[in-house]
Formats: sequence, C-alpha cells, structure tokens
Amino acid sequence: MASIFDELVDRRDTDSVKYMFWRREGDAIPMWVADMDFKAPAQVSQALERVARHGVFGYTNPDKSYEQAACDWLLRNYGWAAKPEWNVRAPGVVFALAAAVRGLTCEGDAVLIQQPAYYPFMEVVEFNRRRLVVNELRLRGSRYEIDFGDFEAKIKANDVKLFILCSPHNPVGRVWTQEELARMGEICLRYGVTVASDEIHADFVYSGFRHVVFADACPALREKTIVCTAPSKTFNLAGLQTANIFIEGVSLREAFTREILRTGCAQLNAMGLAATKAAYLHGQAWRDELVAYLEESVNFVENALAQSKIKLIRPEGTYLLWLDCRALGMDDDDLIEFISEETNLWLHAGITFGPGGSGFMRMNIASPRSVVAQAMDNLTSALAKL
Repeated sequence: MASIFDELVDRRDTDSVKYMFWRREGDAIPMWVADMDFKAPAQVSQALERVARHGVFGYTNPDKSYEQAACDWLLRNYGWAAKPEWNVRAPGVVFALAAAVRGLTCEGDAVLIQQPAYYPFMEVVEFNRRRLVVNELRLRGSRYEIDFGDFEAKIKANDVKLFILCSPHNPVGRVWTQEELARMGEICLRYGVTVASDEIHADFVYSGFRHVVFADACPALREKTIVCTAPSKTFNLAGLQTANIFIEGVSLREAFTREILRTGCAQLNAMGLAATKAAYLHGQAWRDELVAYLEESVNFVENALAQSKIKLIRPEGTYLLWLDCRALGMDDDDLIEFISEETNLWLHAGITFGPGGSGFMRMNIASPRSVVAQAMDNLTSALAKL
C-alpha cells in the first residue's frame, strides 16, 4: 500500500547538510548523516505557518502547555512520569552533552563512553580537555553486548566522573534492556558517576523491543541522571534546534543550568518551540506509521543482503543500519573508496565511530522505499563485480 513516506522530496539547493555535496557527486544517494527525507507531520507545518503569519519573532519562552506536551509524550510512550520543572531546554542534545561535560566535571577528569559511538561523544570530551575512557562494546554473533567487567574496571581505575550513555545506541542499533540499564546504573552509583543518557532515538524501536528511560531503570541514581530528549530525529526537526533535557536532581539541575547560561543561551527560537509542541500534541499516529514503515525497510535491506558478503547487524532501534563489511577483505581506506566509487552511495564510514567500527559502514534508511531499493541495487551490483 502507498504510504505518505513514499513521497520523493527534492532537498537539493535547500542548504541541507545531507545533500550539500550533490553538485560534486552528481546523482549519488546520500545515506550518511542522521536526518530523514520525510516531511514533518502536517500539524507541525501548520504551527510554523501560524507563527510566520503572525510576523513578530521576539524573545520566546514556552508556556505550561509546551512543558506538559513534552512530559505527556514521555509518559504515554515510555511510562516515565517526568515533571515540567525538571526540563532544562537546550538547542540540541550534543550541545547539552557538552554543557554537562563542562559543568559537571573539571579539566583532566575522566568521561566514559561506549564505542563504537556517535563521534560527537568523543569530541565533547576531548575538545573540552577531559580524558576519554572507552568501554568497548562486544559483538557476539550478530548482537552487541556490554562488557560489564571492563565497564566497572575502567570506571574504578580512571575515577570516571561522567558516563555518556547512548540509548538506543547509535550506530550499533541496540535497545538496552531494563536489566542492562540497571546493572550499568548500579555500577555508576557504586562509584559516584553521573550519567548523561542520550535518548534522542527512543522513538524508533522495533517489534519485540521496548525503550526504557534510564532514570526509570535505576531509580537509586535519579538524582545523578540527565535524560536527554529531542523531537529532532523523530519528526525531522533538527534544523529547528530544540531539545528537552530532564534532570530530577535539584543540585544537578542547577549546575547544568548554570553551564547553559554561561554559553549565553537564554531562550530557544520561536519556530523550534512551536514545532516541538505541535509534534508532541499531534504526531503520535504519524510516528507510529513511520516506525512501521522503517521496519519494513529494515526487512527489505536484510533480504537484499542475505546472499552477499555484507552482513546486516539487525537493529533493534534507530533508522541507522550497521553493515559488517569485513568479509570483503578490504582495509578502511579501500572500503571507503569502494562504497564511494563503485556503489554511487554516500555512507558513513564505521571507523569514524571508533576503532571497533573498522570494517563497518553506517547507512541511513530514512528515505522513501524506492530510494532504499535503488541503493540496494547499486550495492549488490557492485558486490557482484568484485
């Protein structure tokens, strides 16, 4: 059946980061950066049109209905009863993580991440002159797992102050279980580690899996937990730069807020606030249909690659596919060149996400099915010529 997500939208000449190289690369299919080729829900566009028609774009703070809409979304979808007063709004989740690093640790302190990891995690640690500590995720069969022994040992040996969690995980697609989250939380509690949980992909979870908010998984650590949420991935609103950062602990929230204010960020933009409120109030059915559409695309890619040397690490969540290309026998430079020159695709090199990503590629499938089908034709045809 036809879907609203089958519509082809021309994004060239729109200052889109995803498409900014199209003139040089010709008709290559961009499937690298994590934004979608789908239009936002109609109610979001209508909300933006109302703001534009009003014609006055002064300083803006949201009213109580905005905060309630954000909290209701979390309660409705994840059973987490966040309170409006816990929300510290920020221009984005990476912005918030950088603020957490600066505001909650000192130069030289250790910050732990789990690689392969979204590469800005490394940047917000190292660019702020903190010490990066890595708990490498382990690929066992076709599923990544946490090495809990290494997790605790690294925290203890390095006196880790902050743990940046990615849940669901980008790029490996894991949706952490209640038990996994609780076990990590117990270790962090034992050693006094604050947790900043990036849950920006929470709204993309597939059949048989369930997202658990970290603060719910480890209630004893709630006073030292930062839950980072945003509508940007879910509703394709990244360019409007709005995130909701929930912090129950009063002293932790005050420290984080002080760091936000040090950056000079006092208010968010009117368009971002209007779009976010509309998305959370009216976007549930749209989101549900989107997740079903993406899951069908995952199945499509899995079937297309079934007989090839590229293995799909099937995602439990996110619209980012982690492709194991190691059987091709190429080093990372050769793999990047092969994808770029022979498949006419732009994918994200796995090595970007840390040493554990060597031999992998990340592919964004949040595009119409016809585009995903063309990408699979390109890829399988190139593989057949090897």
